[in-house]
Amino acid sequence: MKIAFFDAKPYDKPSFDAYGAQNGIQYKYFDTKLTEDTVELAHGYDGVCVFVNDTVNDVIIDRLAEMGVTIVALRCAGFNNVDMKYAFGKVHVLRVPAYSPYAVAEHTMALLLTSIRRIHKAYIRTRDFNFSLAGMTGFDLHGKTVGVIGTGKIGRVFINICRGFGMQVLAYDKFPAPDLADGESIRYVELDELFRKSDIISLHCPLTEETYHVIDEQSLNKCKKGVVILNTSRGALVDAEALLAGIKSRKVGAACLDVYEEESDLFFEDYSGHILDDDVLARLISMPNVIVTSHQAFLTEEALSNIAQTTTQNIVQMARTGECPNELCYRGDGAADCKSGKCF
Repeated sequence: MKIAFFDAKPYDKPSFDAYGAQNGIQYKYFDTKLTEDTVELAHGYDGVCVFVNDTVNDVIIDRLAEMGVTIVALRCAGFNNVDMKYAFGKVHVLRVPAYSPYAVAEHTMALLLTSIRRIHKAYIRTRDFNFSLAGMTGFDLHGKTVGVIGTGKIGRVFINICRGFGMQVLAYDKFPAPDLADGESIRYVELDELFRKSDIISLHCPLTEETYHVIDEQSLNKCKKGVVILNTSRGALVDAEALLAGIKSRKVGAACLDVYEEESDLFFEDYSGHILDDDVLARLISMPNVIVTSHQAFLTEEALSNIAQTTTQNIVQMARTGECPNELCYRGDGAADCKSGKCF
């Protein structure tokens, strides 16, 4: 089989080449993202492999189907960049539901600790032989309340990490995990209570119509003064302009972002020699209490290997049997998740 691999990066290739060779799949790597202008590159291929910032809209789906491309293999868990309703009956959309929840959860905690203990500032200071501690006071995590929105695999790993620090956990999920809450250190609550009582809020939910801008001006107004916002999930969970306003008004004490709602034309690329046109992102990065990383929370050796292995297995299963347990289907009730593989 031949698969057109879009938005390829050097760190993708070793694992995909290895698993591809083991399973008779030839990956052709394209540096460009999948867009309406680049979809023709998929001509002659059996499927496409795409990432979070590739576009899979109605126009692209139609063109893929016309070219006989039947498989869209997402090498990620999220699928908000795919028009799932339109894809039904035209292409098989496969995803990697879990690759390394530890990678993302650990990166989230790394961002939090870096921010509240001023580690990034200390690193820069001591490089200049400045050993002053002025302005470096942080705060203990022990005894603080963290609000976790989304208690899937990543959210639950992050909760376990927080419990190790002696934190109290307020959790919210549309579908609560029955075995998670203990009524003491972990409680499920409604969003309003989570916003009001949390010292730190961490987002680990998918991007849907319901979760779009779950952090906005209204929700921030409900939060404690000095709340810390963490987002390593999807950029559009946070209204970036509202966050910026919250930081300027001192309502938000700190923000740690691995994702950004307008990241698609920026992240994963080097713009160090250019003027950044995105004023909101530029202003966020300029804030002393904001840390931005460029969607790297997933980037560990273990995660890259798991992503390549699962993606390759998904393609092989679909090609050989016409079914795959990791296929996504639009069921017509607003959900996009089925295990039947009977989408056509």
